[in-house]
Amino acid sequence: MDTITSVIEVDVPLRTAYDQWTQFEDFPRFMGGVEKIEQLDDTRTRWVTSIGGVTREFDAEVLVQRPDQGVSWRSLDGPTHAGRVTFTPLDDDRTEVILAMDWEPEGLLEKAGDAIGLVEARAKKDLASFKQFIEERGSATGSWRGSVDTGSTTPL
Repeated sequence: MDTITSVIEVDVPLRTAYDQWTQFEDFPRFMGGVEKIEQLDDTRTRWVTSIGGVTREFDAEVLVQRPDQGVSWRSLDGPTHAGRVTFTPLDDDRTEVILAMDWEPEGLLEKAGDAIGLVEARAKKDLASFKQFIEERGSATGSWRGSVDTGSTTPL
């Protein structure tokens, strides 16, 4: 399994950055290849992605979610992946966002793309798009301030 890590600073307060990240159904507005996300309940989402001409649908679950700290998740079916995003205040109006994803490339095309760094480049581009999205808005589109702890050993 490969691990990808990307870091970015966003010029919004911690709460604004975190609250926006809890709005999973808005991810297609700043994540390339994500066509749709449906929030099924507090911990489960259904994703539709289209990357390199391949459309996939899969479910994912939130394992740990702590307000203003971070979110970790894993896929339940489809492509094998898991990840976490953490938020650290740099000052009152700037936040560091760290995205770490573990994933298992499937098939020759994904393995080739991974070998030349396309997945890592996509993660960096998606974080840059998140930065642009939230800084231009200046406020989150919504928020979910609940906590989740499934007892998983997955860290934030």
